[in-house]
Amino acid sequence: MMVALLYLALAGAYLLVVPIALMLYLNLRWYTATSFERGFMYFMVFFFFPGLLVLSPFLNFRPKRRQIQT
Repeated sequence: MMVALLYLALAGAYLLVVPIALMLYLNLRWYTATSFERGFMYFMVFFFFPGLLVLSPFLNFRPKRRQIQT
C-alpha cells in the first residue's frame, strides 16, 4: 500500500505540480530570460512534456496586448 501511494504522489508531482510551477515560472521570465536560463527552460519543457501536455488545454500563450498611447 505504501508503494502505491508513493507512485501516486510521484505521478501527481510529475504530471501536475511541477508543470504548474514551471508554467508560472515561464510566464514570469519568458521575455527577460538570459540565454543560459532559456536553455534551462527548454530542457525543463522537454523533461516535463507529458505534464505540460495534460495542462495545455488550459494555457494561454497569446502575446500581451500592447498599450497604444494617444
